[in-house]
Amino acid sequence: MIEGLKNNYGYLFEEALLEEINDVAILKEFKADVTIIETESYIVSIPLLLSGAIKILREDENGDELVLYYLERGDTCATTLSCCMGQIKSKIRAVSETDVALLMIPKQKMSEWLSKYKSWQEYILQSYHNRLQEFIEAVDTIAFLNMDQRLLKYLRDKALVNHNDIISVTHQQIANDLHTSRVVISRLLKSLEKQSKIELQRNQIKVLEL
Repeated sequence: MIEGLKNNYGYLFEEALLEEINDVAILKEFKADVTIIETESYIVSIPLLLSGAIKILREDENGDELVLYYLERGDTCATTLSCCMGQIKSKIRAVSETDVALLMIPKQKMSEWLSKYKSWQEYILQSYHNRLQEFIEAVDTIAFLNMDQRLLKYLRDKALVNHNDIISVTHQQIANDLHTSRVVISRLLKSLEKQSKIELQRNQIKVLEL
């Protein structure tokens, strides 16, 4: 596990911190499309992503969801950090976008390392900054972009985190992620195809403009 840590976090953390993480962290692996963190659950561990991508969603009282942002290799989730610090329930749901390997660190270590390691302090602060920027981008997307623009951005983001311009996804799954109807998504996908921005295939979409 220490090699995976060094490959993904060696440029961020000093040797002593890497060794402490290796001593206390639990390696978890998830297949794609598995719920990792459920809404209204208490967070007891801080995730460090070794490989893959995780989709962060907000869920309303009716169970409808909206994708907020993605976590990739080298990231952690600022929302889980806040929940750990405040001992409050999670307000988001985390789902593996691809096969995922991550390290779960006991939440008690978060505050301990903040005073002990400057690199950890900088990493946590940078994570909060990055996630805040992504929250602002998500709000701007909803507030200022038309649905066809939101859809194209969604497809591009999904292609980038999967490192593949061909996305395996159904129209209904896209509709769920964008909090709209399948009929609307199907119509807009056909329009984007006519504009030569995507190519529709059976349960797959090729993104032509990344």
